[in-house]
Amino acid sequence: MAKKSMIQRDIKRKKLINKNINKRTNIKIKIKKAKSFDEQLEIQQALQKLPRNSAPTRLRNRCWLTGRSRGYYRIFGLSRHVIREMGHECLIPGLRKSSW
Repeated sequence: MAKKSMIQRDIKRKKLINKNINKRTNIKIKIKKAKSFDEQLEIQQALQKLPRNSAPTRLRNRCWLTGRSRGYYRIFGLSRHVIREMGHECLIPGLRKSSW
């Protein structure tokens, strides 16, 4: 189980991303349309004034059951430990334990 504080921090980041996504996309469009380099730098200042945690790259994929960030499988949204346990209990359809 991941630390509760890390899970809460990620939830807070999700809220900030959803809150500032429109502002961020509008500023990025303005930067691309800017004609001079000086104009781009001025618009870039507005982007830097937004909270750092409102950037989508700051978000971390986490297991929805345990909150673990490492060993995350996108297909299931679970960590490798949980997939293994659920696979043994036949709770994930189509998943087979390999053996050779």
